[in-house]
Amino acid sequence: MKYVGLLRQQSSNNFKSILLLIMFPALLIGLTWAFCAIVYPQLPGYDSDGFYMMASREAFASSAPIVAGAAAIWFMVAFSLHSWMISSATNSKPLQRRDNVRVYNLVENLCMSQGMTMPKVNVIEDNSLNAFASGINKKSYTVTLTRGIINTLDDAELEGVIGHELMHIRNRDVRLLIFSIIFVGIFTFIAQAAMRALWFSPGRSRSSKNDKSAMVLFLIVIALAAIGYLFALLLRFAISRKREYMADAGAAQMTKNPHALASALRKISGNPKVASVTREDIAQLFIEHPLKKKGGFSTLFATHPPIHKRIEVLEQF
Repeated sequence: MKYVGLLRQQSSNNFKSILLLIMFPALLIGLTWAFCAIVYPQLPGYDSDGFYMMASREAFASSAPIVAGAAAIWFMVAFSLHSWMISSATNSKPLQRRDNVRVYNLVENLCMSQGMTMPKVNVIEDNSLNAFASGINKKSYTVTLTRGIINTLDDAELEGVIGHELMHIRNRDVRLLIFSIIFVGIFTFIAQAAMRALWFSPGRSRSSKNDKSAMVLFLIVIALAAIGYLFALLLRFAISRKREYMADAGAAQMTKNPHALASALRKISGNPKVASVTREDIAQLFIEHPLKKKGGFSTLFATHPPIHKRIEVLEQF
């Protein structure tokens, strides 16, 4: 990948990310319409010779506000509690200046050089080498580092990693990723709820017409939820991949030392796995995916570009 300029990358990635983010609620509404159009003929007492399109429109008009309202409530709750959920999922703890003056000063100095508000600094007590940024506003922005990366990298390398995470904050990547995590969570919940309902449905052990209809309904719900979940994943991955390159480039410009970040990435690639991180949605926040698998379809569904390609870009500076 050839470096084409930070401002151009920022403009292009911001436009594409906003466009992708808008598609999440659009996808949810579209699947609601598809559900109404497909499921309505399966309902007891439905007259197949009747006003099919009118009935489908009426069903959509009545169900769309409910779906949108439920999704909005889900979004607001997740939006409000995201910092606590991420800290709990990673076992991260606050790091104060008195706990590690070196790290705190590196973060503070970079923020001062960029005119940025100092984010919170957290630490994960793990010997792996990894880091991530999170938050939705100045009060919740946080840079989290593992104990391993603090102890292993020298000042220049660690400064490059911190610069990478600060770029995610400055470009609002963390906010967009949290949005995508929430929307993917909605589709996951729908699919899991439908699967549980199907599993415990009386139709699994009975052969009556009504039970068979219920089984068909649940299968349709699962199929639609699975389609929505797959598309949501693909959209989320597109956001993540594009922004890693931009954060690397921004960190190189911020620190004036791209080779230090390249060196840090080489070290990180050898030990990125964080023991406390088991959730895919949380793993995508890290500078290097801690749950990444090699081979097969892993490249297609990877949230991060290959780290060697990121190093190649940095070495072009």
